[in-house]
Amino acid sequence: MAKSVMVAYFLWAVGGPLGLHHLYLGRDSHALLWMLTIGGFGFGWVREFTRIPAYVGEVNQDAEKERRRVPSVGPVRFAGQVCVGIYFGTVAVIGLNSLKFFYLIVLPLCVGAGVHLVSNIGQQTSDLQKTLTTCLITSPIFYGSSFSPLPISLAASVTAAKHRRFKPPQTPGSTQELGPRLYRLGLAWLAFSAPLGYCIFHNTTATLYYLSDCFAALLDIFWFLPWLRSVLEYILLTPYRILCVITGGGYYEEAWRKVLDILLKEYTEKEKEALQVLSLEVEASLEEITRSYREQVKIWHPDHNPSKDAEAMFVRVHEAYEVLLRHHRPRRFK
Repeated sequence: MAKSVMVAYFLWAVGGPLGLHHLYLGRDSHALLWMLTIGGFGFGWVREFTRIPAYVGEVNQDAEKERRRVPSVGPVRFAGQVCVGIYFGTVAVIGLNSLKFFYLIVLPLCVGAGVHLVSNIGQQTSDLQKTLTTCLITSPIFYGSSFSPLPISLAASVTAAKHRRFKPPQTPGSTQELGPRLYRLGLAWLAFSAPLGYCIFHNTTATLYYLSDCFAALLDIFWFLPWLRSVLEYILLTPYRILCVITGGGYYEEAWRKVLDILLKEYTEKEKEALQVLSLEVEASLEEITRSYREQVKIWHPDHNPSKDAEAMFVRVHEAYEVLLRHHRPRRFK
């Protein structure tokens, strides 16, 4: 059945960032990419406004003659391969870095999967085995580096571009049913999001504090323009205000605050250790923290304590004090 441009545009407008129009056109790889990146971080979704007629034309016309030659290297596809490879690698660093042989096996395979996903979009594809092999060879060179996803993704993208080819044309009636396609897409989405979701929820407190610190640092940049700082703060808090409006505000707003308090009640490992070092309870106030810190400093200061462990313990006490000053919020328990 021929596909309609109007239907494709409608699905693009309604659920474009989730890849509904690509699912309609049978472009499952593109649909999965849009699901994992929210429409190519928004930019790809906007760009497709002018690309949809070409997508529909590819589906409706017989492109067997075009597929006999090697496809040309597109700068947009190549840049997408590099960016998505880095994106997949970053997600792996966040959610899977505790696994054994992470930098040797897990990270290069994740980067390679991201690169191949982009190279498999539309009528083109590439050699998955050679792409993954390139990632596995490149990874040991940058072992342990925080920037390792970048060179691995570049090497994999070059390999994928070198071995690009057209997919074999589908025979009439070979289109698969929607159910099995959605099942495979769902499994792929879960495989991508499950480790990241576990990491985020397992470290909820650290994640919330990290976001809070990022927002605060961003706002502090504009300290010399109070009005601009207020505008940015309003924009950053807009999602929360919209949520309150949707849920009705009032009681529901207070309910969300209680949920946030419950989440923040789960301490990070560093904060737990800091409380133990200073011999404090979880409800300790700022005054109690300062008092305990001063007492511990008197005990473990190297000038007053000749033991071998005094200097190391003095450093631990100071670090614990810094952690509690930065993160501890005892009032959330009251």
